[in-house]
Amino acid sequence: MARSALLNVMVQAAMKAGRSLSRDFGEVQNLQVSMKGPGDYVSQADRKAEEIVFAELSKARPGYAFLMEERGAVEGEDAQHRWIVDPLDGTTNFLHGIPIFSVSIALERQGQIVAGVVYNPAMDELYTAERGGGAFMNDRRLRVAGRSKLTDTVIGCGVPHLGRGQHGNFLIELRNVMAEVSGVRRLGSAALDLAYVAAGRMDGFWETGLSSWDIAAGILLVREAGGFVSDMDGGQGMLDSGEVVAGNELIQRALLKTVKKPLSSR
Repeated sequence: MARSALLNVMVQAAMKAGRSLSRDFGEVQNLQVSMKGPGDYVSQADRKAEEIVFAELSKARPGYAFLMEERGAVEGEDAQHRWIVDPLDGTTNFLHGIPIFSVSIALERQGQIVAGVVYNPAMDELYTAERGGGAFMNDRRLRVAGRSKLTDTVIGCGVPHLGRGQHGNFLIELRNVMAEVSGVRRLGSAALDLAYVAAGRMDGFWETGLSSWDIAAGILLVREAGGFVSDMDGGQGMLDSGEVVAGNELIQRALLKTVKKPLSSR
């Protein structure tokens, strides 16, 4: 596949950060970890990966703004462009030696996501997408799964944990979905959940309480693989609301209807 210069920059940054994470993953038991909040950890590896991504992208495009998990918002001279970065999505997996984590980088132009990269260094899987150019995993074109009935699907989700609210709402959503599908999966990295939907490994995915850096790149991957993504109201405010429901056209619509169904109607 032919990549644009911008996407090449993103790929190089993600893979360089991924190599750093891989080295630290091998020494995960020795990492010094601090707590940002209940159940929300940040490690030296996380901060190091973010520094690498920031340095690489800043060098290539000095004027672009940033929105990063640890560093926060960084203003840029170019008001039209912004990098949205999660240097380690799946920190809890990482710290427990579970090889499901990723570097996620998206490029926003005039409020629209135009390029995205999600890289899992533990499995050496590189997911890339550019608006209008399709989605790929290690240069293989991706397409969302073609199943049309929820009863045939495997659906991904996020599970609220210690320090996250809405446990009761999630249990209602999960009960509704469990009754309609073949299986439910929880990976622990929303960026990879969306990448798996784009790759057809999972038929759909829903989660709430996310941050924009968790999902910006993944949303584009799903769309460029022929899928559909919305917030819980069926709108396009995912980056603001932190809500996402994804799948092919039929499954996304059915999943959205199912998770919003009142428990009393079952």
